Amino acid sequence: MSLDTQKIGVLLMNLGTPESPTPGAVRRYLKEFLSDPRVVDVNPWIWKPILNGVILNIRPRKVAKVYQEVWMDEGSPLLVLGQRLALKLDQALNDDGQQRFIVSMAMTYGQPSVEASAKLFRQHNVDKIFVLPMYPQFSRSTTAAAYDRLMSSLKRCPHWPALSLMQDYADHEQYIDALVKSIRAQWQAQGEQRHLMFSYHGIPKRYVTEGDPYQSRCEATTKAVVERLGLQESDYTHAYQSRFGREEWLKPYADETIKGLPAKGITKLNMISPAFSIDCIETLEEIDMQLRDEFTDAGGQDFDYIPALNDSDDHVDLYKTLVLENTKQWMK
Repeated sequence: MSLDTQKIGVLLMNLGTPESPTPGAVRRYLKEFLSDPRVVDVNPWIWKPILNGVILNIRPRKVAKVYQEVWMDEGSPLLVLGQRLALKLDQALNDDGQQRFIVSMAMTYGQPSVEASAKLFRQHNVDKIFVLPMYPQFSRSTTAAAYDRLMSSLKRCPHWPALSLMQDYADHEQYIDALVKSIRAQWQAQGEQRHLMFSYHGIPKRYVTEGDPYQSRCEATTKAVVERLGLQESDYTHAYQSRFGREEWLKPYADETIKGLPAKGITKLNMISPAFSIDCIETLEEIDMQLRDEFTDAGGQDFDYIPALNDSDDHVDLYKTLVLENTKQWMK
């Protein structure tokens, strides 16, 4: 393969993060995020006054304090760890010296933007792009929202690149292998196998009723991991976290579930959240702080969160496989 072979762009997309852990930055981020009808599909005549008049005047200060608890020296964990993964993936894909692939990461909301990635691709004369949303399980509120953002960015583009779009990888064998390996490593490090709680980001139950496959894709991930580990039904729990508003979301709820575990004799717990490819406030704060406290307050003794795959070698290898599997039609 010659050095002047047409280059292939790899666009990793994640949700987004404030640029700083301040109320002002959080307010700007939440305004964009919560204005997306994919995220909140309430009638805008009802929702916008609530969003602008109530939520954006109350939540930014509270959410900023949460970000301050998990913020890294280099910035937001979601951004820092995601960029580390993107860099390692670029190196892994181009380890033959051909520099065939150009890897970039963009956010659905906030920075870095899709337009910034598009500029990078144009600079390298990329006209074929594989898009990999960093959501293992498809949902209209995450993966579909990312594609909405991508297509919106192309509206003013006179020449569209060839696109290959990844739906999800909820039960991809290499993804399951990586999760299983991380769980076993945690058990080995702590010297025991504990009850395992799978916690996925929730969505309104109505979305599933209307056809969103997210719940079934989450269940597929749990089922595959459980089977690979040889767990019995009493060895694990499947739940959903991060609900918002008064509408019914997917059940069982993680916070309510975890409070009841000690009463059932489960006082030692490991939690893993396979819906998150990169650790963020939902894992670092909600799980490893809030849910940890609720478990211990209810009588739990030992609690350890199993980190997301982040920029681990197994995650890099998985993403390399996904890229190569989905770009082989362009590899000539």
